[in-house]
Amino acid sequence: MSGAGHGDLAGRSGVPRAGVRQNDYGPLLPPDLGRWEPRLRVSVVIPAHDCQDALDRTLASLAAQTYPAHLMGVVVVDDGSEPPLRVPEITPAGTRLVRVPEGHWGRGWARQTGAEAAVGDILHWVDSDMILDREHVEAHMRWHHLLPYAVVMGDVRFTSDGTWPRAGEVLSAVEAGDAERLFDGSAPHEWRAGVLKETRWLRDAGTGAHRLHSGASTSVPVALLRSAGGVNTALNMGEDTDLGFRLAQAGAVFIPDPQARGWHLGPSTVMLREKEVHRHNWSVLPDLIPDLRWLRTHPRRTWLVPYVHVVVDVGGARYEDVRASVDSALAGTLVDVAVTVVGPWARLPAGRRPSLDEPLLDLRLVHNLYAHEPRVSFAEEAPAGSAPTPFRLTFPAGWALGADSLAELVKLAESEGYGLLSAVLDEGATGVRAARLERTAAFARAALVAGDTPDGDIDGAVHELFGSLWVSAAEFGVTTAGEAEPVAGDPAKWRAESTRWKREAERLRGEVESLRAETERLRTEAGHQRDERRRGPLGRIIPTTRRQTAPRRGKSG
Repeated sequence: MSGAGHGDLAGRSGVPRAGVRQNDYGPLLPPDLGRWEPRLRVSVVIPAHDCQDALDRTLASLAAQTYPAHLMGVVVVDDGSEPPLRVPEITPAGTRLVRVPEGHWGRGWARQTGAEAAVGDILHWVDSDMILDREHVEAHMRWHHLLPYAVVMGDVRFTSDGTWPRAGEVLSAVEAGDAERLFDGSAPHEWRAGVLKETRWLRDAGTGAHRLHSGASTSVPVALLRSAGGVNTALNMGEDTDLGFRLAQAGAVFIPDPQARGWHLGPSTVMLREKEVHRHNWSVLPDLIPDLRWLRTHPRRTWLVPYVHVVVDVGGARYEDVRASVDSALAGTLVDVAVTVVGPWARLPAGRRPSLDEPLLDLRLVHNLYAHEPRVSFAEEAPAGSAPTPFRLTFPAGWALGADSLAELVKLAESEGYGLLSAVLDEGATGVRAARLERTAAFARAALVAGDTPDGDIDGAVHELFGSLWVSAAEFGVTTAGEAEPVAGDPAKWRAESTRWKREAERLRGEVESLRAETERLRTEAGHQRDERRRGPLGRIIPTTRRQTAPRRGKSG
């Protein structure tokens, strides 16, 4: 490769000073393939189980890549194959084979084992039944030289079942840039193709771009992967879906590259057994991915990862005021929440104390009240972040949310893509106090690029990247604790009440229709009676005499 170095790429990247807005990577200007000078090291990680022939073909295609060999390593992860997998003759230089630790198995463990064995700047997942075009890795890597929080996804096409080529044939075809001749035909996944078309190849997908994340051919900066928590080793299926969601919360931009071509040999498991895959994955993924709202329909369930994390700062408030704040958060119509109460809990003495006269009595009562509530936790300081929970609402004790306050704030943020909503509570000598609804992905992205913004202004970066808005808290039903109505019942009761009123409205609409019909009947009957009164002796209607009024004429000159 030749041409621009990394410094030149950065100079013409087109990235806004504050970073990529939402998922619109369009301003990025990647170099033409073969006309740039790379510098980042990549580890290609291939999880594999009992698939030596398929693995041989995948490694053969990797042996023909245009990305510099001294910057590319390959790690094959043997997930308990019998007999054990081996490194074939045709393979990239320096290919390593590692095994999943004894006593563990599955795709989650295989991917994480590979991630821990990888070296370099970028980790590139590849399935063991893939054949990659010769410029596949290069196409991925050019984006990573432009953006340190890019997650790049290859263009995977699926072949029909058939007789697969040998490794030597694969090497020759890929080296010649003619890998597609190895197959009778191939096609993209229809659902993926539809999403790409609807979203201008994810540029308009916003924070939902992660839904196309797949392990078949995806590359991610190692630092970003670690910040997202790595691969969930408890998952044997759906681990790539879970990881994609967490990468989004860590600030990732998802970029599908049509020039990173690859072929999956035969249809995928999802294509062959879609309903069974969904039945399996939808038993576990709703606990981990709050964005799967249609799978979180139970009105009283508590989920491992909540949709909104509410942080209430005690700040010396009375027990009654803290209780009003926390209870209002727990009792809203948006029930998928967890609450952290921030206060000096370590100062509460554990030994003998005067029960009614201890100095921090109000703090003690708050701890007593919520000690065994599973949705409430205690912290000395506000958590630095709430990932992977998508939203966090922070407000001081002494204020109470209305039944729909949180639901309406989140609805506004979701509909407009805002990264921050600031709801003004009051204004005094010390300034404006506000409840803050923060989008986790927005603040994570802002933290990644804040070094390029004046004074590291995180809120300013969020505004540039996702947008922000000031609103009136009162308009969203937020009041002081003293003005708030006591929490009566729970969301289930409110929903039942709502259903009752809807039925009542339907009943009233029915009555109105009946009254309209009755009115028409009476109007018609009255008309008939008038006609009867006007009939003459021969039964003919006598015409009514109308006074004709001539139009006025204007005065003549």
